[in-house]
Amino acid sequence: MKTALCIGGTRFVGRHTVEELLAHDYDVTTFTRGIHDDPFADRAGVSHIPGDRTDRDALESAAAEVAPSVVIDFCAYHPREVKTATEVFVDARYVYVSSGSAYARPDVPMRENGTPIHDCTPEQATDDSAESYGPRKAEGDRAVAVAAVEGVEAMAVRPMLVYGPHDYTERFAYWVGRVAEYDRVLVPGDGGSLLHRSYVEDVARALRIVAEEGEPGEAYNVADRNAFSLSESLELVADALDTEVDVVGASERELAAVGLEPADFPLYTPRPMLVSTEKLASLGWESTPKADAVAATATAHVENGRDGAENGPARKDEEKVLEAMEETSA
Repeated sequence: MKTALCIGGTRFVGRHTVEELLAHDYDVTTFTRGIHDDPFADRAGVSHIPGDRTDRDALESAAAEVAPSVVIDFCAYHPREVKTATEVFVDARYVYVSSGSAYARPDVPMRENGTPIHDCTPEQATDDSAESYGPRKAEGDRAVAVAAVEGVEAMAVRPMLVYGPHDYTERFAYWVGRVAEYDRVLVPGDGGSLLHRSYVEDVARALRIVAEEGEPGEAYNVADRNAFSLSESLELVADALDTEVDVVGASERELAAVGLEPADFPLYTPRPMLVSTEKLASLGWESTPKADAVAATATAHVENGRDGAENGPARKDEEKVLEAMEETSA
C-alpha cells in the first residue's frame, strides 16, 4: 500500500487531494490541528494525527508513525516551515503547495524556468500580511530547490487562483450568486478580465502526479489549459444553472460615480495573468473541460448556499450603476 501524509487536508484543496489519493490506492493520513470539521473522520483508508505543523517534534513523530512515501504540504506559509519539512521528511517525496503569486512579474505567460520569482527579505519571511504572501511562497520554492540539491525528492506546485466545490473563500461564489439571483450582472470594464484559474480537482490531480513523477527541485504551474474571461465565466455559470444572464460592462468612470472601482470585484485583473502549463502537461496531466468545471462549481455553490456576497460590491450599488447607464442610453 502506498502511504501519503497530508499536512492539512480537511478543507478545500486538501479535501479534494485526499479523495484523489484514495482513488489511486493510497493509504492517507492527515496531520492537522483539528480546528475544522474533518470530512474523513469515519472514512476507511484515512487516518488523522493531531498536531501543529510549526512543532518540529510533532512532525517528526508523524513521520515515524506513518513512514510516508509521499508528503503533500498544504499549510506551509513561511519559508522556515518548508525548510523544516524537507529535513523531517527526507525519506519521502515531498510536494510543497506554493502559488502563482510567487512570480515577480506578469509575463504572458509566466513560465517556471523563465519568469523571475519574488525576492524575500528576512522581515517578509516571518510576516503574515497579504503583501508578503508572494515573497514568502517564492522563498519556499527556493527552499525546495536547495533541499533537492541536498538529495531530498522535493518539488513545488504553483496553482493559480483555485475554484471549485468546498471553496470557503467564495470568490467565484460571488459570481455564481449574482447569476443565480439576477437577470443582469454588472462586471468591470468589458468583462474581458483574464485571470488564469485552477479547478480544484485539477490541482489535486497535479499534486498527486508531481508527487509521483515530478523532478526534484522543480516547480510546476497549475491552471486551466484553456483560460476564459470573466464574462465567459458568467455565461458558463448561467448554462450550468439553466438560466440566462445579461452581462453588463461598466467603465471606471461609471463605477466611480457610486464610489466603486474595478478592483472591488472578485477575480478582476487589469491585465492578463496567465501561466504556462506545458511543464505539468508533459507529466501526463490534463485539465477538466471548462464547462464541466464551472458546472460542478456552480451547482455545488448553489446547493450549499454559497453566494460570496461579502467579496464584492453590494447589490444596491450595482443597481445604481445599472440605472445610471440606462438613463444615459435612453
